[in-house]
Amino acid sequence: QNIKNAASQAAKAVKTLQAAHRFALTGTPIENRLSELWSIFDFLMPGFLFAYGRFREELETPVVTGGDEEAAERLHRMIRPFVLRRLKKDVLTDLPDKIEKNMVAVLEDEQSSLYDAHVQRLLAVLSKQTEQEFAGKQIQVLAELTKLRQICCDPGLLFEGYAGGSAKMQLCLELIRNAAEGGHKVLLFSQFTSMLERLKQELVKEDISFYALDGSTPKLKRLELVESFNKDETQVFCISLKAGGTGLNLTAADIVIHFDPWWNLAAQNQATDRAHRIGQTKAVSVYKLIVKDTIEEKILKMQEEKSALADEILSGHAGGLMRMSRAELLELL
Repeated sequence: QNIKNAASQAAKAVKTLQAAHRFALTGTPIENRLSELWSIFDFLMPGFLFAYGRFREELETPVVTGGDEEAAERLHRMIRPFVLRRLKKDVLTDLPDKIEKNMVAVLEDEQSSLYDAHVQRLLAVLSKQTEQEFAGKQIQVLAELTKLRQICCDPGLLFEGYAGGSAKMQLCLELIRNAAEGGHKVLLFSQFTSMLERLKQELVKEDISFYALDGSTPKLKRLELVESFNKDETQVFCISLKAGGTGLNLTAADIVIHFDPWWNLAAQNQATDRAHRIGQTKAVSVYKLIVKDTIEEKILKMQEEKSALADEILSGHAGGLMRMSRAELLELL
């Protein structure tokens, strides 16, 4: 898990170790990009997947950018003899059920007006751009998409002095209230740490006990919080999605709430698995909060339609990989 970035100091150090045999263990050999798989094999069998430049030219770029099924199948054939893949459902046959449900919120009044205005502004910008101009400004476009997602969560994340409500915040608090009254423990995930701060303020008002963890939480403190949550009566654990994706065992919780959907379904699933794992004795309910008729519904649709990159390469089912063109982006809006 810690050597997937070949440029990191950890990866470079590990690759200098002398050993007769090498093994790599990870739940997600491909989470964000194919270069992660290359880095792991660069530790296991240096040179087997070529130098990175050649790997990128012959395999990574054709697969990711061009949707080249032959290149995907070639990569699958190369790694297949060396990958032992076990799915959780095959190993943990006695694991309690995981029940997933999308909970839909509807924008009203000022929040709805702000969202619609931002969509129209972005559409106006995109419609005037050529393909070439679009290609050079994808980071700016991603930033604009992030703003749309923030408005869905709570316009106060984007607009200082915003005093209107947040439909999703109210839905989330209602779920947490019901869970707390029923004696359940909740993991609450969001990609936006600023959103978690707002939620924590509301939990204080509601007199609902909670812990919080994000990327700035030291490792020892993380362990202390996890141990305490699993033993005491604290009702909610607020966790940033990226900080809480791995290394946490929180089987005391039986409800997971994803406040905002993320493009990468694997990251969301990893977060859910903090509760749905070995040691869990109760069925786990997973709620994904989605705002109706917004980019969030489109993100869900894309998650469903696009096979995960890991499944395509590890299982050999090569298909069209997600690649955001200008036309797809207009469709997204």
